[in-house]
Amino acid sequence: MDVTLLNRGGRAEVAGARVIRGDIHDPVTEKVLREQRWDAVVDFIVFKSNEIPERRALFDGRTDQYVFISSASVYQKPSSHYLITESTPLVNPFWEYARDKIACEEGLLSVHRETGFPMTIVRPSYTYDRTLIPLAVNAWGKTFTVVDRMRRGVPVIVPGDGLTLWTMTHSTDFARGLVGLLGHRAAIGHAFHITSDEVLTWNQIYQSVAKAAGVEAPKLVHIACDLIAAGIPESAGSLLGDKANCAVFDNSKIKRFVPDYSATTRFHDGIRESVAWFDQHPNRKLIDEQAAARWDALLAANELGLEAARKMRSA
Repeated sequence: MDVTLLNRGGRAEVAGARVIRGDIHDPVTEKVLREQRWDAVVDFIVFKSNEIPERRALFDGRTDQYVFISSASVYQKPSSHYLITESTPLVNPFWEYARDKIACEEGLLSVHRETGFPMTIVRPSYTYDRTLIPLAVNAWGKTFTVVDRMRRGVPVIVPGDGLTLWTMTHSTDFARGLVGLLGHRAAIGHAFHITSDEVLTWNQIYQSVAKAAGVEAPKLVHIACDLIAAGIPESAGSLLGDKANCAVFDNSKIKRFVPDYSATTRFHDGIRESVAWFDQHPNRKLIDEQAAARWDALLAANELGLEAARKMRSA
């Protein structure tokens, strides 16, 4: 495949790929894109519905397939059925990000019905690579923070009782499904999620991270999701609208369209690669001290509540 990447130049070069540096909203960049034609366009950076008409104007007639990267957070939370399929209702009253993605999908479907714009919708769930430690409560952009706490024997927060079922997908597995949809004419007009079939509890996920970090007995503290959201309001949408709920996906549809799709990376293997990547260079181990301080305050508040409950019991 002849691959072209469009970004603003903040990331490293990718071997074998052509790079266009620029912002897609910049008229100069738009002009460069309008002068070319693409077999497929995969768009990861549409977050608001008002961007959909812009993308249609930019790519209509210039690509055979426009792939919109949505999110599995768009699905009904909590789901009315334990197994999530592509026909699960798209409802998320808790998270603006998810509602915006739903609005984008609705805009694309409308354009497809009215004009035949060749779109495909893809909904990743929590997808990680070696540069990311994926946990329910962590510091985005500085995800080594929780590993650092585990290694120092400092408590880390697990939402709820830690028994919620969740699905972690390695980026190489996601890529296998995504690439299989490119140029697939039968996929036009359809939506797909692409996830692992391995289902773990949050307790198992945290324990796998700890083991990869060489910590045999991490100090996991379970805190009610409502309390976490109250103490860290910006986490409320992601938590209550997504990670506090079970997320078990039926991948039958992607396997019908891409018969060789299979997620082969087990989480305990993928997370070992992630921790090893951070350990290779000290400058990768960024710590979010502000987030850590907020977690400590939340842990202290939780302990006060537990102590009050103990006193009630003994009264």
